[in-house]
Amino acid sequence: MAIYDLTPLDVPKVETKYRSIKTAIPVPESLPIFAALQESEPRSMMGQPPIVWDKAEDFTVSDRWGNRWIDWSSGVLITNAGHGRKEIRDALREVIDRGLLASYVFVHEKRARLAEMLRALSPDPQQYRVFLMSTGSEATENCIKLSKTYALAKHGAHKKYFVTFNYAFHGRTMGAQLAGGSEKAKAWMVDRDRTFLQVPFPDGYKNENISFDLFLTTLGEKGVKPQEIAGVMTETYQGGGPDFLPVEYAQRLQMLCREHDIVMCYDEVQAGFGRTGKMFGFEHYGVRPDLIACGKGISSSLPISAVIGREDIMDLYAPGSMTSTHSGSPLPVAAAVANLELIQKENLAERAARMGEILIPELRRIQQRYPERLGCLQGKGLVAGIQVVKPGSKTPDPDTALRINIACFQKGVLMFAPVAAGGECLKIAPPLTIAEDALRESLQVFEAAVDEVLGAA
Repeated sequence: MAIYDLTPLDVPKVETKYRSIKTAIPVPESLPIFAALQESEPRSMMGQPPIVWDKAEDFTVSDRWGNRWIDWSSGVLITNAGHGRKEIRDALREVIDRGLLASYVFVHEKRARLAEMLRALSPDPQQYRVFLMSTGSEATENCIKLSKTYALAKHGAHKKYFVTFNYAFHGRTMGAQLAGGSEKAKAWMVDRDRTFLQVPFPDGYKNENISFDLFLTTLGEKGVKPQEIAGVMTETYQGGGPDFLPVEYAQRLQMLCREHDIVMCYDEVQAGFGRTGKMFGFEHYGVRPDLIACGKGISSSLPISAVIGREDIMDLYAPGSMTSTHSGSPLPVAAAVANLELIQKENLAERAARMGEILIPELRRIQQRYPERLGCLQGKGLVAGIQVVKPGSKTPDPDTALRINIACFQKGVLMFAPVAAGGECLKIAPPLTIAEDALRESLQVFEAAVDEVLGAA
């Protein structure tokens, strides 16, 4: 986990159309707030750049001491339609004024509207259904549960394995971590469900072998046959990169799933709702998932998630037996409906694709200036990442990644802490509404931060 120094540092003042740095960073007056949180919260909550958010608007974030940042975090890939959109706030205000704040799974009209909208985005609106929940972890957990339930009901107990990928992240609940690809994150479990298996992810960098044959070979080495697999789940892109599947690999995986009636799940929690330049990231692969886990950008604001899936799988549980306390809760649902209307009305997926044609080439130009230190660049649309490595190697260099991250923060561009297994990846994910001149300005800031850190190395 990144550790940020809370000692205020005098930094050069900044004043542009979109950025303003007027104080020492972190702001001295903000330190009592951090101290109070350290007294009340576990230390795991203190892993982000030391800014106290006060206001967020479109693609900028401000504190109450006059500092303003161009946001390259979108929260954590949440605010696809921009921070604090009036349309979303108005939709929330309407529900609040009606007093409808909680409903369990009693029906309200907006829930029907949201389910209809999500079903319309599915690979086949006539054959897919929608289950609403609160978090991405809930969504991936339900993909696991539904995959195993379907396999047991249709084929029997021998069809029990659930296959995911090394380095995968599907959430922090127990099932989601069993499906995750981090051994360190699972150490607390001690004894694990041995029906969860991981195979190498074909990212082309950490794992240079991108052949689908490696998937089959790895299963064979683990003594597992395709006909014993209940489900396979992959992130559309692995968040620590972002690392995308090769198209041929994704299509061969689909062929295997169809041949052996394996439930194919795509975790779209990060990738969905326009982020990659498509409404759903799996559209880049020309595949048709059986189950789709959604979250984050579904509302650009309040907590809500969904599984969109084949009717014959989604209907396995009887009425009342697959629900959640806040399934379809009125406020998150209202936010999600307004958000999806904005994404579609403003063609934000297409806009992300256009902005990506600026972002990715500029990042590649910067990366190629320091190829010994910026080891890998991946991205589509308005999500990208650069992995910082030790000179001339693929060994993660989290300390240098953090220094670049902090330099950007001090200059008025906000990222969340470096990600990936080694903490080496600088993740770039601005709201899809970011203005072109703001994107170019923030790229200039990023390049200056890289020069400042790596040029002095």
